[in-house]
Amino acid sequence: MNDPRREFVLHKTRRQLFGRMASGIGTAALGTLLGATKPAAHPSLHGLPHFAAKAKRIIYLHQSGAPSQLDLFDPKPKMAARFGEELPESIRRGQRLTGMTSSQTTFPVAPSKFRFAQHGKTGTWLSELLPRMATVVDDIVVIKSMHTEAINHDPAITFIQTGSQVAGRPCMGSWVSYGLGSENQDLPAFVVLISRGSGRRFDQPLYDRLWGSGFLPSKYQGVKFRSDGDPVLYLSNPDGVASSVRRSMLDDIAALNEANRKDFNDPEIATRIAQYEMAFRMQTSVPELTDLSKEPASTFDLYGPDAKRPGSYAANCILARRMAERGVRFIQLYHMGWDHHESVPRQLPPQCMDTDQPSAALLKDLKQRGMLDETLVVWGGEFGRTIYSQGVLTKQTYGRDHHPRCYSLWVAGGGFKRGLSYGETDDYSYNIVDKPVHVHDLNATIMHCLGVDHTRLTYRYQGRDFRLTDVEGNVMKDLLA
Repeated sequence: MNDPRREFVLHKTRRQLFGRMASGIGTAALGTLLGATKPAAHPSLHGLPHFAAKAKRIIYLHQSGAPSQLDLFDPKPKMAARFGEELPESIRRGQRLTGMTSSQTTFPVAPSKFRFAQHGKTGTWLSELLPRMATVVDDIVVIKSMHTEAINHDPAITFIQTGSQVAGRPCMGSWVSYGLGSENQDLPAFVVLISRGSGRRFDQPLYDRLWGSGFLPSKYQGVKFRSDGDPVLYLSNPDGVASSVRRSMLDDIAALNEANRKDFNDPEIATRIAQYEMAFRMQTSVPELTDLSKEPASTFDLYGPDAKRPGSYAANCILARRMAERGVRFIQLYHMGWDHHESVPRQLPPQCMDTDQPSAALLKDLKQRGMLDETLVVWGGEFGRTIYSQGVLTKQTYGRDHHPRCYSLWVAGGGFKRGLSYGETDDYSYNIVDKPVHVHDLNATIMHCLGVDHTRLTYRYQGRDFRLTDVEGNVMKDLLA
């Protein structure tokens, strides 16, 4: 009779074996076992993927601060005739307000100042602020009926990344790394890149816990790459320390850690050994990865004028493609600057200038390399924006507050349909009237494309089995190719 506890112990030992054998003290033995084949940094969990995957990896382009769906993806032409009118209570339905607008005595309708047009074979509507994305609409699905539960930034970003508004749970990248493992032993399975937008340079802060592993072992947390100095902190050896000295030091530390691991059986000790070894290998792999000097001029022309500026959204998109080529499993880009509570007509255009061309270029680049079918690309924020103006409404300007009831994002490749607009909101882009997609539904569908049944990838912690989608989420089969 199979004992599940024994299976767990054997499985954990297998993962620790690979972690140890990939280290300096086990290199020779591993070579004997596997010949010339390079092992992954860590293998997938036993039994994963649960079924054939459409996507091998994810590039998640999170637009921090929440882009306005009304000004980018969800045109509402009837609102032009209702400029300045009070938002009807039948539409608002007593919605909870943020502290920014709860003291307003009036909620005037603010139509978008930007023109919309249909593009592609299926006539997808896009704002004039997205001319480059208009050239690739037949490769994306625009979901107009997203909705979430949080109304403020920090809990909303935490929710879409971890499945909970309360901090402390693993983010999606950590779940994917934990479940599916790594394809490259020389780079992390989960990498994070951050850029600061032009629309609102001092925007909402981002906290490292957003790419944290929560209660999963810390080896599954995201590794943040920087644009200044070493791409990863402390990657370079100190002055006067040769690589051979570092190798000898790590072997000695690994031996001491291994002795402690045998005594205490603490999985974090195995994690520490594996992370030291990963850092050593990254001293060679990361400089090569982040050196864009060998990219042809056509690459920089494709991604736009910011592509050569380290730390820009465009440069990070190029790095994302290079990471995808090298087998990085989950690549998370955060682009800040979308929190436009005032002066939307002034702040939104430069923000779109940051992202429009590079986002479209990334899709074209992946497609021409034959990678888009196996790469899932997600673009979107944590919630939407209100039709009513925050602050004074004029013919020239308006602001928009947070709006969780409906918003838009787009997804491309990796098993999703293409050339599709999905879902519908009312005339005010305030409530969903057709095909709602909850955050848990989106995350369940993303995991499905990776070959993972979101209800079965769990981790027992404090007496409960946790998962990314908590106790909810449905795979949206209408979105799948």
